[in-house]
Amino acid sequence: MGIRPALFDRFLPPKSTDLNTGTRMTPQAAQPAHNPRLGIAFVCAGMAFISINDVLIKQLSGGYPLHEVVFIRSLVAIVFSLTVLQFEGGFAALRTKDWALHTLRGLGMVVANMALFAAMAAIPLADATALFFVAPLFITVLSIFFLGEKVGIRRISAVVVGFLGVIIMLRPGSDDLGQAPDRLTLFLPIIGAFAYACVQILTRRLGSKAPAAAMAAYIQIAFIVVSAGFWLVAGDGRFAEGVENKSALFLLRAWVWPTPYDWGMLLFLGLISGLIAYALSQAYRSAEAATVAPFEYIAMPLAILWGWLFFDDIPDVWVYAGSFLIVGSGVYVFVREQQRARAAAGVGKR
Repeated sequence: MGIRPALFDRFLPPKSTDLNTGTRMTPQAAQPAHNPRLGIAFVCAGMAFISINDVLIKQLSGGYPLHEVVFIRSLVAIVFSLTVLQFEGGFAALRTKDWALHTLRGLGMVVANMALFAAMAAIPLADATALFFVAPLFITVLSIFFLGEKVGIRRISAVVVGFLGVIIMLRPGSDDLGQAPDRLTLFLPIIGAFAYACVQILTRRLGSKAPAAAMAAYIQIAFIVVSAGFWLVAGDGRFAEGVENKSALFLLRAWVWPTPYDWGMLLFLGLISGLIAYALSQAYRSAEAATVAPFEYIAMPLAILWGWLFFDDIPDVWVYAGSFLIVGSGVYVFVREQQRARAAAGVGKR
């Protein structure tokens, strides 16, 4: 799946965002929208890249540890970010006085990604994708406490409906049927979504103090450091002995030297990570967020399609019902946010 810094970041008004990494810009600094068709094309491409990322991660989860996959992926992605950085101020742009916030933001992104990827090793792509889409609802709730946002009864009701969708997907009482996925595994995408929501709150705090590519580089550095730390502590696989849970095994498995074919997959995975950031950035620079953001939800049918084609996973009625409520509530919150933004802009012109 990979993290989606575009759609979820739209739930933190009133500033707009550079979508390479979620860097906040003032409205004056944001580039004007001028090509909706191009924006939609780029966001659809970004979602396609994300769905490919998910398939590759899940495919590699059976033979490699997650921290090894993330380490190689991030090495390739940071080269991409540093290359782009040369067009945004050079290496000098990496200097910052906000090391604490950047560190917390990077660690939060690591938790969000690794929790999500670990879940995908054990549950279908559609399940993980739908549960992770609860992130906008977490952002809405957190913005009340940490950003002082005023959230009306309509959006609160949408949040409640979205979390009801989560409960449906967790299948309460279905254990007797022997068909329910492990509860702790199902909670991993939710944990990832909460961590990502916290990252976006921190992004709002950072504002526009760093170029997008610099913030991308900070995050990739966090991935490299954490995955290297995993290797030092658990890289020999001693903690994986006797572990049967697929998610835990993906986290704790010993490092192995990739086969030539898998090297190609890993390098391609890193390239895909860079392309995701580029495609989403161009999408939101080419058109207004209100135009392109809803198209990010094509990730759901793509997850269902790839899950069926590559892993023979067919969602059951619980997944469809829960997904409908989660995605529907997320879209509603987004629409209400855009209405509030337009209303505020109208007041400001008077």
